[in-house]
Parts: sequence; C-alpha cells; structure tokens
Amino acid sequence: MIARMMLAAVLLAGPAQAETVAIKAGRLIVDAAKPALGPSTVIVENGRIVAVQPIDRPIPAGVRVIDQSSRTVLPGLIDAHVHLTGQPDQPFWREATDSDEKAVAVGLYNARVTLKAGFTTVRDAGAPGIAGYAVRDAIRDGMFPGPRILAAGSALSIVGGHGDVSGFRPEVNAALSGSSVCTGAVECAAKVRRASQLGSDVIKITATGGVLSQQGRGLGQHFTDEEMKSIVDTAASLGLKVMAHAHGARGVEAAARAGVASIDHGTFADDAAVKVMAAKGSWYVPTLMALVGIEERLGKGVYTPVVEQKIRETLAVRGKALAAAVKAGVKIAYGTDSAVYAHGRNGEEGAEMVKYGGMTPRAVLVSATSGAAELLGVSSETGTIEPGKAADMIAVDGDPLTDARELAKVKWVMARGEVLE
Repeated sequence: MIARMMLAAVLLAGPAQAETVAIKAGRLIVDAAKPALGPSTVIVENGRIVAVQPIDRPIPAGVRVIDQSSRTVLPGLIDAHVHLTGQPDQPFWREATDSDEKAVAVGLYNARVTLKAGFTTVRDAGAPGIAGYAVRDAIRDGMFPGPRILAAGSALSIVGGHGDVSGFRPEVNAALSGSSVCTGAVECAAKVRRASQLGSDVIKITATGGVLSQQGRGLGQHFTDEEMKSIVDTAASLGLKVMAHAHGARGVEAAARAGVASIDHGTFADDAAVKVMAAKGSWYVPTLMALVGIEERLGKGVYTPVVEQKIRETLAVRGKALAAAVKAGVKIAYGTDSAVYAHGRNGEEGAEMVKYGGMTPRAVLVSATSGAAELLGVSSETGTIEPGKAADMIAVDGDPLTDARELAKVKWVMARGEVLE
C-alpha cells in the first residue's frame, strides 16, 4: 500500500526537472512578430526559461549544453484544432466497434507523433467520452510524452446534426449519441455545465453541418441563434471559451454574433460573415490541412457517396474564406484538423496558408505561436521565448520567417524543459 501511494505521488508530481540546461541557437526567434536575434543562448531551469543572452556570454559551470548553433530556435508550435484520438482512413462504422479505452491508446500514440512534429501545445477539438481528458491528464502528469493539451471532450450538437452519430440502425445511433446533443437554450446551457463538470477546457459546438458526417443535410446553420447565445453565455459564466465548427456562411455569421472565441473551418464564410467575425473579435482557425487530407482520399472508397459530394463542394472554395479574413483583419490562429489527415503533418498547414490565404510566412508563424497562445489563453506559459515561461522550443535548419515550409521540417523539440528523444 505504501509503495503504491509513493508511486502515485511521483506520477502526480510529474517528471523531475532539477537540471539547468543551456540551449545554444544560431538564430533565435523569441517572438514571431519581432526580428530574430543572432547567435544566442537560452537558459532553462526546472523546465522554465530563466534567461536569454548573447551566445558569447559565459555559461555557469556544470550547466548541460545543447548545441543547436547551426539552426534556428523558435517557440514551440501550437495547433488549435486537433483530434488526437482519431485516425484518417478509419471507416465511419468503427464508431460502433472501437472502445473509448482504445481511443485513449490511440490518443497517446498520436500525441507523441504530434510533439515530434514540433507542436508543444494543442487544442483537442473532440474525442469520444472522456478519452480526450484521459490523454490530457496522463501527459500532464508526466506519464507519457506529448504536447500540452486543452481538451474539449465531446462536441455539443443538435439532434441528427453533425456530431450526433448517424448512419446506423436507430437503436445503435441512440446508444452512441451519448449526452452531447441538445435542443433549446435551457437544455444546451445544461450540457455546457455538464461538460464543465467532466473537465472540459473549452466548449466545442457544431454550429453547422459537417463534411464527414453521414448526412446529406448540407453545411448550413444547425444550432439556432438563441441556442448558440445560451451556450456562449453559460460557458463564459464558467470561465470557458467556445470554439465553433462552422462551414456555411450564415452559420459562421450566427456563431460569431453569439460571441464564440473561434470559428474553425469557416469554409464558405462570405464578406458578411467575415465582417461580423472582425467586429466581434472571433478568431479564425482555417484547418486547410483537412482539405489536403480529404482530397488525397477522394475517390478511393474511403468516404461514402454523400460525404464525397460534400468534399467536392468544400474543395471548390479552398482558402477563399481565409484570404477574405486576412484582408478584413480577422485574427488568425493556426489549426489543422489532424485525424482528417495523418498526424504529424501538422506543420504543412503553414505552406497552405501562404498558398491559399495569401499570408506571409511571418504571419503564419505568429498564428502558430503567440497568436494561437492568445486564443487558447496560455500566453503566460508559451508562445514566445522569454524568462518565466515554460521551456517550449523547437529548432529548424532554415528560416520560418521567410519560408513557411520550414514548419514541416522540425529537427529538435523541447517541451516544458524536456527534450523529446
């Protein structure tokens, strides 16, 4: 009994980090919005940054040195829309066969893959049951390597809409739907409170139809204006933000008007929708890698005919909403929708944002560091390299401020002071 209690105490305390480490950088990007520094040294102690200094300043004796002097060191990347417990190429009927316990195992595996790609913080946008919370907590407690996770748990959806299980016999649909569907402002408020009780870090709603669900109901608005306002207000009363899966223009506009923190996907957002996003301060998380994933699988028997039709509709307008949002001054946060494509390719989103959204590589890097940190509410912990923050850093060979493709070529990763081997 005593031995088990001691083991539990160690696990809850997390990994020991008493060592002082000096990371030598050939170039150092402390803040993506500012010019890079020349050769520099970052001093890390107990998992946190304690100093940033010129590389020629002496390093105290006994400090372990990590030499990245041939590379650019920059803040760890942030992906504001992942699904760690999901996998691409998985047929929809697996929802009826795979256990939540397996989802935890899949999530832990994909968390390490994501961290290796340079993403030291992620917002998990939906997982079955409490699997997403379990993955988050196991990594937080030092039991497995992975990024810092803000977990949404199960997304709130309307009955029969995107996020509600469909495509099976009625009794199977009912068994799998869980408790995340709601109708009316009162019931939706109750579901937000329930999500808070379960441990959600953010409330996810499916404000519109979705591409990969087994319904041919279009991609327009699902929740009513009243329901969305109730969700946002209730979440705010609990100190939580709301992220909205939204494709259709009017659904995007309604969600932004209700006060959601972010519009994720936003595929068909028009000028009117973008104007409301800008006015209300809603962030835009474009998830262009999702389009890469579905395009790669189109016509290969992965998706049902009804889903393939929706895929073609979304591919026809790829990136147009992002370009409009950038032009209108909407705040952009990096997010990819991993699980629609293979985990670990998160860094490829940057090049897509440049190609289709007209963003500069610097703006992309801001969106993947300090910008996403602001949206997620973790700016005091990460997003820039400065004393007092967690030691979340990565290194690349090139210059991500001039070439966004470098985000897909991460060579070295440190998360909360621990180097991923």
